[in-house]
Amino acid sequence: MKKILIIEDNMDVRENTAEILELADYNVITAENGKEGVKLAIKENPDLIICDIMMPVLDGHGVLHLLSKNEETSGIPFIFLTAKAERSDVRKGMAMGADDYLTKPFDDQELLNAIETRLKKQDLFKNKFQKSIDGVQDFINEARNFGSLKELSTARDVRHYRKKDVVFLEGAYPKGVYFINKGKVKIFHKNDQGKELISGLHKSGDFFGFLSLLKDEKYTHSAAILEDAEIYMIPKEDFFSLIYKNSEVARKFIGILSDSLIENEQQLIRLAYDSVRKRVAEALVKLSDTYKKETDERFSMNVSREDLANLVGTAKETVIRTLSDFKEDKYIEIAGSMITVLEYDKLVSLKN
Repeated sequence: MKKILIIEDNMDVRENTAEILELADYNVITAENGKEGVKLAIKENPDLIICDIMMPVLDGHGVLHLLSKNEETSGIPFIFLTAKAERSDVRKGMAMGADDYLTKPFDDQELLNAIETRLKKQDLFKNKFQKSIDGVQDFINEARNFGSLKELSTARDVRHYRKKDVVFLEGAYPKGVYFINKGKVKIFHKNDQGKELISGLHKSGDFFGFLSLLKDEKYTHSAAILEDAEIYMIPKEDFFSLIYKNSEVARKFIGILSDSLIENEQQLIRLAYDSVRKRVAEALVKLSDTYKKETDERFSMNVSREDLANLVGTAKETVIRTLSDFKEDKYIEIAGSMITVLEYDKLVSLKN
């Protein structure tokens, strides 16, 4: 029987939600505030947490922050409960690593579907993956079980390097993310006098070169071999699929990446979230530039969320969430499938 923790200060909501889940054969524990919820989560190690955002003592963001710092609770699926007026709070929570959110009031089936989906996906990623080429490939094989990731490449691009070989040079465009199966790698750049400055060292089991991919920029440094190495490259297209097409896969993959020494998990999650906003803004600007007529005051177009997701290269749910953010920021208007751009210049600034 799966154990679910409900953290909610409103007694009626808390008890009604608990009753629904108990009738569905879940083992339910409850907390009336965030502070108590954190203690229960650490003590009980639930399979999933449902947490209100606006609470006294400790709000939902504080709960998520504390639990994400605890190794025993950081991987527990986390669903926010929110009122419609709290859109900015939802955005902050998703950037921090929440798995999903439900807007109050919600119906029984919506609640149960959200929980069942999260638990099924969580079960796929309970295994710890070895820090080797086989381990990385095992992770990709599991990720391929998700419908949106079936097209991940099955080929391995394993390259052998000798000492002093260059992996990539500053100013080049990234072609993928690198994983060291054997050997040692240095990250460096040269100053105006040509003196080499080493900014990072990597060993077997480390990923490197992914920050420039996430930032969509040229390399700001170079990478070279310190000791004969065997390096596995995940192509750029597969890397973006793992980061953007499924939130559960993305969190697991970011957790693996964050074992590298450059960035911690929360920083990478925020960077990936910001990149999605940039790419959706870029797609809207591209549609406007392509199809807006000179006589139109504003660009409007009927575009399916699936088509827009394909243009962006991310999941439809991610596009829908990002469009809602843009609507809240008054960058666009939405009426059914019709999107109207209100603030073209602001979208341009987001994509740059």
